[in-house]
Amino acid sequence: MRLCRFGDSRLGLVEGSEVTDVTAALDFLPAYRYPLPGYDLLIANLDEVIERVRAITASSPALPLEGLKLLSPVANPGKIIAAPVNYAKHMSEVASDSQLSAGNPSHTITIQKAGLFLKANSALVGAGEGIALRHLERRNDHEVELAVVIGKRANNVSAKDALDYVAGYSIGLDITIRGSEDRSFRKSPDSYMVLGPWLVTADEIPNPGELDYPSS
Repeated sequence: MRLCRFGDSRLGLVEGSEVTDVTAALDFLPAYRYPLPGYDLLIANLDEVIERVRAITASSPALPLEGLKLLSPVANPGKIIAAPVNYAKHMSEVASDSQLSAGNPSHTITIQKAGLFLKANSALVGAGEGIALRHLERRNDHEVELAVVIGKRANNVSAKDALDYVAGYSIGLDITIRGSEDRSFRKSPDSYMVLGPWLVTADEIPNPGELDYPSS
């Protein structure tokens, strides 16, 4: 199933060139007041949302996908964790170009040594919202990623059980300002984390490590 968030945070089921408005499937979600939960309610209740989407799709209105403003399919992530230097060719490019490395040695170490990093939740936008570049006197780069949406609380999960915790997948666009500052700081301006255009539920991608570019 492909779920999108569009317009004024409406929920859509994407099928081909149409989006069925299934926002009514969210009616059972609790209406929180302050303090709000530190996680996304849709993702935390995804199984029940999917069940309700299936029940109401036939009677729900369909809209053309083209022209809809697509928001991030995850509205309120608990955290955004990213993996650095995961393109070997790009690491070689950075090592040979002082404009890219900006004198920062962390740009040229492997992911095994660099570990992971955080991006601010406030950087998150959807595919239809656009990117507002900062520090135009510097180089801004972008890298496309496979975004993994974790569906339930997890800690110290073994590799063999890891996919059991995945709710779905999306496309992520990681925007970076080149410079000597900490990586998380340079990657966290507003709109520097694009997610979308929609969430593909985990059952549709049984082997996320074997994906390839489409032929067209």
